[in-house]
Amino acid sequence: MDAVAKLFENNRRWAAERVARDPGFFARLAEQQSPAYVWIGCSDSRVPATEICGLLPGEMFVHRNVANVVVHTDLNCLAALQYAVQVLRVRHVIVCGHYGCGGVRAALADEPLGLVDDWIAHVKDVARAHRARLAACRDDGARADLLGELNVAQQVENVARTTILRDAWDAGQPVAVHGWIYRVSDGILRDLEVTTRGPRDPSAVERVLARRPD
Repeated sequence: MDAVAKLFENNRRWAAERVARDPGFFARLAEQQSPAYVWIGCSDSRVPATEICGLLPGEMFVHRNVANVVVHTDLNCLAALQYAVQVLRVRHVIVCGHYGCGGVRAALADEPLGLVDDWIAHVKDVARAHRARLAACRDDGARADLLGELNVAQQVENVARTTILRDAWDAGQPVAVHGWIYRVSDGILRDLEVTTRGPRDPSAVERVLARRPD
């Protein structure tokens, strides 16, 4: 059996097991999706959003890109965010990065990689803004960890600055923006404690820096 055919076999087995546990699962799922969360995460294959959160299909709306970046020129990300907030009425926007992120490491290494360099430039901007703090880290691993956290915090701020979130908050819609980071080596999510619930909340980046010993 070739590698692609195996995926179809896996799918049939998964669907059969799901129906065996819950015969009405797919019928309910087909009716509508009503997730409470939207996840903006990294494309890294080791960070499957719903699986690491223990959620079922239909419980989380997911957008992923290299290094979990949110910028005002990315209509793909903004369209997903707008749909989640305005149509699905999610209550939580989760920006999740991960330690050991290739995009973050590439931003620090500053080596040419091709087209992806244009995207990684957004992470390099974060690194440039905190050059002195990053330079003071004890080693490359600690530097990458700090930049990963700062990048998440910056993207939380970027989400909070969108007209999507500002309009929702102005309308009294209860939606919070969270910043998390995941460690692939142990499978544990960490809350960076930068949750933002309105445009006047303190800077997420400054909250990370205030707690970081490096």
